[in-house]
Amino acid sequence: MDSEGAAQAATAVEVWTDGGCKPNPGPGGWAAILRYGGTERELSGADAATTNNRMELTAAINALEALKRPCRVVLHTDSEYVRNGVTRWVTGWVRNNWRNAAKDPVANMELWQRLLAAAKPHQVEWKWVRGHAGDAMNERADKLATAARTRGG
Repeated sequence: MDSEGAAQAATAVEVWTDGGCKPNPGPGGWAAILRYGGTERELSGADAATTNNRMELTAAINALEALKRPCRVVLHTDSEYVRNGVTRWVTGWVRNNWRNAAKDPVANMELWQRLLAAAKPHQVEWKWVRGHAGDAMNERADKLATAARTRGG
């Protein structure tokens, strides 16, 4: 591999995601911004009847599913639900046949399963960022998600 190829292999795809709805539950929107080198891609969508958590998961899923080949990813989310779910809770859920600590079925199980499948080919670092705290890319993702929600898609 030449030095340019090595540099690209070491460079991660940076992803910022956000999702939400108003009211919760209610109409929602999600967005993801993917950046690799000098290239950016924005994704967004909406759901007429959903929850904040479902939209946060949907944003991360769509971002990872958009990647065409395995790569290193740094995914920034302001959702502790997404970050903690994928880095801490999911191991126990899988071990307990998708039951939570109270032995109830895990909420949004189909989205969690889809997120795991989307993340599997990649090396993903899950980073939590405080929402509405001045992180420019998080604020941009929030604006895209809100716009998707208000226009319905």
